[in-house]
Amino acid sequence: MEKKRSVRWLYHWKDEVLALGFLMAFAFVINAGIQIKGLFMDDLYLWSCYGEQSFLEYVFPLGGTRFRFVYYLAAYVEMALVGTHITWFVPANIIINSLIAYTVFRFGRRLADNSFIGFLCGILYLLSRMSYYQISQVNGLLESLALWEAIGILYCLYRYLNEDRGAENCYLAGCGLYFMVCFTHERYMALLPLFLLAALMKLEKKIRNWLLPLGVFLAVLLIRLVTIGTLSPAGTGGTNVADTFQIRQAVEFVFHQILYLFGINMGDSYLSGLPWRESARWVKLVVAAADLTVFVLVLLFIVRVITDGKNRWACLRNCILFIAFIGACIVSSSVTIRVEVRWVYVSMTASWLFLAYMCGMISRPALRRKPGRQEMAPVLPDYRKRLLCVTLFLLYAALTFPMERYYRDKYPNLYYWHTQEQYNSLAEETWEKYGTDIFGKKIYILENTYEVSDFYADTFFKTFDRNRKAEGTEVIFVDSIRDFGQVTNNMLVIREDPKFHAYQDITEVVRQMKCQPVYGYYEDGWMDESARIRVMAGSTGVINLEIFYPGDITGTERSRITMDGRLVQELDIDRNIANVQIQAAPYDTVELGFENNFYLKDAQEQRGEKRFSMIVNITAD
Repeated sequence: MEKKRSVRWLYHWKDEVLALGFLMAFAFVINAGIQIKGLFMDDLYLWSCYGEQSFLEYVFPLGGTRFRFVYYLAAYVEMALVGTHITWFVPANIIINSLIAYTVFRFGRRLADNSFIGFLCGILYLLSRMSYYQISQVNGLLESLALWEAIGILYCLYRYLNEDRGAENCYLAGCGLYFMVCFTHERYMALLPLFLLAALMKLEKKIRNWLLPLGVFLAVLLIRLVTIGTLSPAGTGGTNVADTFQIRQAVEFVFHQILYLFGINMGDSYLSGLPWRESARWVKLVVAAADLTVFVLVLLFIVRVITDGKNRWACLRNCILFIAFIGACIVSSSVTIRVEVRWVYVSMTASWLFLAYMCGMISRPALRRKPGRQEMAPVLPDYRKRLLCVTLFLLYAALTFPMERYYRDKYPNLYYWHTQEQYNSLAEETWEKYGTDIFGKKIYILENTYEVSDFYADTFFKTFDRNRKAEGTEVIFVDSIRDFGQVTNNMLVIREDPKFHAYQDITEVVRQMKCQPVYGYYEDGWMDESARIRVMAGSTGVINLEIFYPGDITGTERSRITMDGRLVQELDIDRNIANVQIQAAPYDTVELGFENNFYLKDAQEQRGEKRFSMIVNITAD
């Protein structure tokens, strides 16, 4: 008996592991190409707080505009685990989103009483273009956690309404998730009415279940008042909801979000990727076909509810729960200054789950009393309606796939996408190329059309340092290569490439322009007995030569220095270190020649036809 139970347990979890594995594999495939190599914007600010504050200061910030200690705790853990491996943030985000998709799969399976429909719910969740922020930004963890907790509340309230065993625990768990989501993203404080609505539809008699969500809400308000000094939630882009709220605008945003649920992009390109009016005609036809499939499912569901007198009230209150949840999420994200696609993700996920519930109700056999009998029997075989629902849901998913892929290709239109590409490129041209050698260098960036702020410049490279300091690393913006002298070993020169939203490391190119050996001179400063170098002068035209002879001085060592073939200095080497200044025209490129009558006798190598003579460091500011 025990053996059979173990076999059943293994068989059950085998299916669960396979479902999670397929969902995770799909998540990595569909998000292939999304990268985070360098942090900027909110991500860099989030990291800077992590790098400069204590654990308590980071997780429980006081006096700011937001108090999201649940999210900050999760972000702190993620930052600690990822460390300096910035490229790990995207895989971490994908794994988290896969776990949410697995949750959606299990919820959808329960609603539809069908594993395949539940699996399609998970696939649709991962496929959605609305996941862009959750995957491509470190701060996407905020949206992921809030979505996960909000869907968890919906799940708990659904079970509370439809189950007797464990209903009380589900309600309590929902209240706990509500407390958490309020301190993950304050927008979801708007979910409070759902608890009261569920208690009303349940005809709840326990006063505790009426007072508990209200008590949690009051506790949230009190904590917010104590920690940030206000009850009004902060808006988007540093705004305050109380200052920017307009009823007409909010109603318009609600309408836009409803259209989003039906596949219609209503925002401008920088918010939605591509607005509906600019979308391809075939995409509009596909969306129309998908919406028609949804309409057929809804129509079948309505017919089923009307004809099923036994379960009509249960269906009605579940519909009210789903619609109220979707409506609360839409309204809560319509009160600020704009609507971003990522905010529709929660209501979109709930909509797919609602469709799964409809499929479950349609495919459930209607029980009717047979003439002359007391027992109830199904009128229509279950498998036929189940097959119909699976077919319609699969058709909807198949139509949604090309549409979502089409809009995913429009991600570069989003307001931050190209900036992320720029910082990815900056990381590639510096950290990925030089590793820890980047620390301590002066990084000259030609022009600054990307408008990199001082904060970004000061903080960007600290993210790659285990000590979070990047000591000695300095970013300097210049208009031209004329604005600095010779390229030394502790310098990098980077130029912008706006066409490709990238940076280019041109250190070696500029080094050659500033100081190009013709023969007999090497990058590390060693010079042969005979050498010739082309040097670009600086703003003053003064070229400084620091000459170091590491051998024993006999008093006969002499170096003849010419500029463009004209003798400018005949230097007697009477000490190991000597400094020489040569005057050229400002920004002029001259050819310096060296003829030395000595060489280093104990040199361990020889690179050219002649032997090493001395070390010459050239500067021209």
